[in-house]
Formats: sequence, structure tokens, C-alpha cells
Amino acid sequence: MFSAAIFDMDGLLVDSERTIMKMWIAAGLDLGITLSPPDYLRIVGRSSTECHEILTDLFGGATTFGEALIRVRQQLDAPAGQPTFPLKSGAHALLVELARRGIPCAVASSSSVEDIKSRLERVGVLHFFEAVAGGDEVAREKPDPAVYRLAAHRLGESVHACLAFEDSDHGARAAVSAGAAVVIVPDLKHPTREVVKLSFRVLGKLDEAIEHVSDWFRPRNVHCG
Repeated sequence: MFSAAIFDMDGLLVDSERTIMKMWIAAGLDLGITLSPPDYLRIVGRSSTECHEILTDLFGGATTFGEALIRVRQQLDAPAGQPTFPLKSGAHALLVELARRGIPCAVASSSSVEDIKSRLERVGVLHFFEAVAGGDEVAREKPDPAVYRLAAHRLGESVHACLAFEDSDHGARAAVSAGAAVVIVPDLKHPTREVVKLSFRVLGKLDEAIEHVSDWFRPRNVHCG
């Protein structure tokens, strides 16, 4: 049994990947570039540096990519109204159940700490997490295991005692390399056979994890939210 849970954010807790993909496709059309969903899927789960390199190629050069990036960032930085990225199905219920059983929770995301806190606060679940670790705090992003090790350290838990929840191959590899077991809940891309073999479990959606909490986790007397 595991004693803590560590969650990815984008595409796992919040439905951000789909929204951001639409922003990039729209920015491309404004600039005369046709960016298809399969094109965009090449960057899912990759580091910021890798994403920018791929998108620069897709947009035909640094200048057009830079213009598209400005457009996307303007939308992402727009004043908050309704949450830009809604919670994924089952996310809130799973966090409530983990909190009820006293399982400490953390976030390990390639996004910045500022973005993590902002996005989770806007959908009302930030208080469930005792620790947050962001891609801007580690030298190398996923699939490097550093962000998972940092999240476990901040929880005061051995990473081997943590069960990670991920939606991408890169994220799953990061968790496993760190020493955690990983549950994969695919978002835009299905995991490769290699990653499926590495995983503890593959689920269709987070809702399916709720019934397994009592089997997967050791109850604690402290609460994460």
C-alpha cells in the first residue's frame, strides 16, 4: 500500500491540454499556418524547450512561432472569469476521498509553481495539496524524475511510498524513474505499450480510481485538505 499521492496537473487534474491546443491552432490560422491536432500532439508531455523547438519547426521559423506564442500567452493571461481550465471528471471526488482518509497529496507538474497554484485555486482544489513542485524549480523537466523527487521531499515521504497519477508518457517515465508507482489516465494521447508495461494501472478516467483508494493507500491521521 502507498502512503501518499502525487498528481500531474495539465491534462490530468485540469482539462488544459485540449484548450491550449485550440489556442495554438487558432493562432496558426491567424498567421496563415495550418496546425492540425496530430501536429500538436507531438508536444504533449514534453518539456518547454522541446515544445518550443517543435512548434518553431511547425510554424516555419522563430519569427512566426514568436508571434503565435504572444497570441497564446495573451489568452492564457486574460483576466480570470470562469475557470479557463475546468477540472477533469473525478478529480474533485478523488481528492475528497483521499483527504477523508488522511492521504497527503502533492502536485508534480512541468508548469510553473505560479501557474499550478493559479489554475488549481481557480477551480477550488489547491487546498487539497500539502506540497507543490513545478517545472521552473528543477534543472530538467519530465521525463527527468527531479520534479517527482522534489514533490515527495516536500511531502516528507519516500518517493517509493508514493502513487503518482499521470496522463502522458513523459510524465509516467518521470514518476517511475523517481521510484514511484504510476497510474496512467490518458488525455489526448494513449500511452505506448512500453509505458503501459511500466505502469501500476491504466484507467479510462480518474473516477475509476475512487473505488481503489482503500486498496491502494494506507490511511493516515493527517489530512491533505
